[in-house]
Amino acid sequence: MVFVNLLVGFILALAIALAAYRARTLDRSGAVAAAVLGTLIFGLGGLAWAFLLMAFFVSSSLLSRLFGKRKRSLDEKFSKGSRRDAWQVAANGGVAGLFALMHAFFPAETWPWIGCAAALAAANADTWATELGVLSRNTPRMIHTGKPVERGTSGGVTLEGTLAALAGSALIALIAVIFWRGYTGLVLVGVPFRIADLMGITPVNFPFEQRLAWFGWITLAGLLGSLIDSLLGATLQAIYRCPRCGKETEKYPLHSCGAQTTLVRGLPWLDNDWVNTFCTVSAALAALVMWYLL
Repeated sequence: MVFVNLLVGFILALAIALAAYRARTLDRSGAVAAAVLGTLIFGLGGLAWAFLLMAFFVSSSLLSRLFGKRKRSLDEKFSKGSRRDAWQVAANGGVAGLFALMHAFFPAETWPWIGCAAALAAANADTWATELGVLSRNTPRMIHTGKPVERGTSGGVTLEGTLAALAGSALIALIAVIFWRGYTGLVLVGVPFRIADLMGITPVNFPFEQRLAWFGWITLAGLLGSLIDSLLGATLQAIYRCPRCGKETEKYPLHSCGAQTTLVRGLPWLDNDWVNTFCTVSAALAALVMWYLL
């Protein structure tokens, strides 16, 4: 049965990865990584877990395409373009994949679902904040000092970007509580439609108040992860300077103009992919601490 689930998961994940590659939201390595990650989550988690991953991937990809032209002038700031590579896929979805693997070993436990949802909520919050925050008319300010900075500067935040992060996190949290333990909470023609029936598990109908509380906690955990991402970007992430343009950038070793960049602050090994990883890890840990306390 596990082999069949993984096979079905591989076919679905491969189809989606190929579509994303053709749509130019993933490069070749990113498509391979997405196929592997999708196989893991689709195959070991099931449809409900797949919906979480798809909500993040589809919404973030659409935002990248919709506002790509308006952000083109800021490409020199970011270490990579809008097409995600394997490292970016792993940084944003690898933690969620680990929780899907834990679900395979502990299928009756709730904590893998919470951890996965919070990790993807943080990834979605960070992506929405990046895609929409740079379009804000207000001047970004460093998250830890309040100092005005150029658009696209790592660690720079705006009210609009923070609200976008909150909305991105809330989207994943909403899907997480709707499909909590396989029960959608929806009634179709008088018959509850249970994703669990398709997954072979016993659904649990959590009270509305409990769902509402966890919607709030997962949303806040995702927002927290995105803020930690910004804080790391402002303090510890490796930031370079282009000697030809005189501008700060995440790009290394070469800037968009072709000049070799030099480190001006941060840890050399802490690039944006590592920052994104810490973003998802911190959100998952925050949600799991709350689950443990409650």
